[in-house]
Amino acid sequence: MLKWIDIIRFANYSNPAPDHKVVKSAAEWKQELTDEEFRITRLKGTERAHSSEMCSYFEPGKYACICCGSLLFDGGEKFESGTGWPSFMQPMAENAVAYHKDISFGMVRIEALCNTCDAHLGHVFPDGPAPSGLRYCMNAVSLQKVGSKTRKITFGGGCFWCTEAIFGQLKGVEKVESGYSGGNISNPTYREVCSGMTGHAEVIEITYDPDEISFEDLILIHLSTHNPTTSNRQGADVGTQYRSIIFYRNADEKQRAIDVLKEMQPSFGENIVTQIALFEQFYKADSDHQDYYANNPEAQYCEVVIHPKLQKFRILYKEKIKSEKQS
Repeated sequence: MLKWIDIIRFANYSNPAPDHKVVKSAAEWKQELTDEEFRITRLKGTERAHSSEMCSYFEPGKYACICCGSLLFDGGEKFESGTGWPSFMQPMAENAVAYHKDISFGMVRIEALCNTCDAHLGHVFPDGPAPSGLRYCMNAVSLQKVGSKTRKITFGGGCFWCTEAIFGQLKGVEKVESGYSGGNISNPTYREVCSGMTGHAEVIEITYDPDEISFEDLILIHLSTHNPTTSNRQGADVGTQYRSIIFYRNADEKQRAIDVLKEMQPSFGENIVTQIALFEQFYKADSDHQDYYANNPEAQYCEVVIHPKLQKFRILYKEKIKSEKQS
């Protein structure tokens, strides 16, 4: 999760590298954009406050750059700031937005630009809601809404090699990534997390379609495919990084997670110790930890630990598993 100190660092030193660049002449942009879009994005203009209905839209979806189409913000990060401009707490990716010091009009501000095509988006301020404290104050003209039904959920329950292998097989799950959450340093390495000193849990982040599989079903499957009654341990894997944990992104998800845990408690002989915590940041693990089971099926851990768990999972949830065409 980006904080104000990160924004200042980017503005003063160097912005994160974009995935790619789109470079066009002013004449080319002028031909593609409306006069107002060109004024705002290419000439660093500002739209009149409360001039767009986008301020009052909070439906799920994503927001892309009006110039190049690069994804910039997720609707889940949008909030009502009362300023008259669409406001977001975080960009979709750390390298989606670039930051420049702006000293125009006798003020010192941080300008936000599309990191792909350098379109002017607006400014970033340190007066947003917790936990980031950021407010991306954007010109609605600079953005275009991209419809999307997908949601994300992040949780941990032992080694992420196991959990990734299980949830990647479910209908409605579009993507599963292994990584780390819940710790006290940024961008931890696998070695640092395994030391138990960073406070992170090994987790997976799932992108799913709620029309095909519900938030509650994902948590129910999570609780039934690991042991949620053991503290900081799953089988032979011992340490705080293996703790059972569910991260929520809003108050509604928190309550829904609590309700599922209460519903599942009678199924276990011991108390469920799964933690429910506010999601702050997901740090993706290195590429050699992604799709680990699929890429290393003959590895000893895969044969001894993951394969038996998958067999049980496929029997228990056979109706929810993707067909070969969907995989």
